[in-house]
Amino acid sequence: MKRAVVILLLLTAFSFTFGQEVQEEKKGIVTYSDGQVRKKKVETSIWTPAIVNTEVFSGDQMRTYRQSRAELDLEKLDIIRLAPQTIIDILKLYEETEEKKLKTQIKLEQGEIWAKVHKIKMDTEFDISAPVAAAAITGTVLRLKVQEDTTTQLKVYSGEVKITNAPEKTSLKAKSLVVHEVPGPHEIPGPREVSVKEWLYIVKSMQQITFDKKGKVLSKGVFTSQDDDEKSDWILWNQKRDKALKSQ
Repeated sequence: MKRAVVILLLLTAFSFTFGQEVQEEKKGIVTYSDGQVRKKKVETSIWTPAIVNTEVFSGDQMRTYRQSRAELDLEKLDIIRLAPQTIIDILKLYEETEEKKLKTQIKLEQGEIWAKVHKIKMDTEFDISAPVAAAAITGTVLRLKVQEDTTTQLKVYSGEVKITNAPEKTSLKAKSLVVHEVPGPHEIPGPREVSVKEWLYIVKSMQQITFDKKGKVLSKGVFTSQDDDEKSDWILWNQKRDKALKSQ
């Protein structure tokens, strides 16, 4: 009888503790879903519809198809929006690290995202990576685009982002994005193999950087709201959503 009572108490304690852990697991919510939006666990091959109010967790993969869009509200702190034909991996979602920091890590496999990330504190980290680069976010509105050949472009609308083609190295010295004068006509040397240098840039408000599939910088500098690329329906929709969130 005593043994049965002890076992019952242990099971109750385990259930209570397990229940707490489940409740404390960080999650995101699909707050906008238009067209075909799907999600799945990274280790599975089954995609399921991701309608509004669908929950997402660490280890989930999200995708949109043609003429489709989605918006994720991550723990009521950060917003990630997916353009048509986009795939992201939610690798970590406010998970505690060995250094007692809350780390969020998202990988953009293909397509384009718009991110509105709250101001990062000393005990939090928010990283967004692409196939050839990784970006550390510090309270930012940004747009990251990965083309089919993995050519990647980052645009920052407010705040700043540190982006590198060597995410495993922390000793690189950061460079600010500076627009250099273009030299006059000169003779161009013939083709030759060039090793890609490792770099780390700080991209600030209304600046962009574009790099190729090997991580080599193709262009960097400023952009304006009057650029043709900034007048698309996708951009205007994101700006409208951001404005609505701010008014709330």
